[in-house]
Amino acid sequence: MKKPSSKIREEIARLHDQLKAAETREAERIGRLALKAGLGEIEIEETALVAALEEIASRFRKKGGRTAKSSLAQVTPGAAEGHAGET
Repeated sequence: MKKPSSKIREEIARLHDQLKAAETREAERIGRLALKAGLGEIEIEETALVAALEEIASRFRKKGGRTAKSSLAQVTPGAAEGHAGET
């Protein structure tokens, strides 16, 4: 038997809530990492920052089978922390 449209709408609403919660968690995680890296202190146009972040994302997507840990190992130790305390 097929689901009535009201049940489908309820399911869509529930999934929408789950999506919103997942996006919030992801945004908070990325925000914390960006602040840790010192991005909160940089005066930069939003479009330029988005372009730079897209470039970083594409670099990690190209890694393919490599894990995030192996990708992070290529970053100079302490590089991110070195900028967080500057004014």
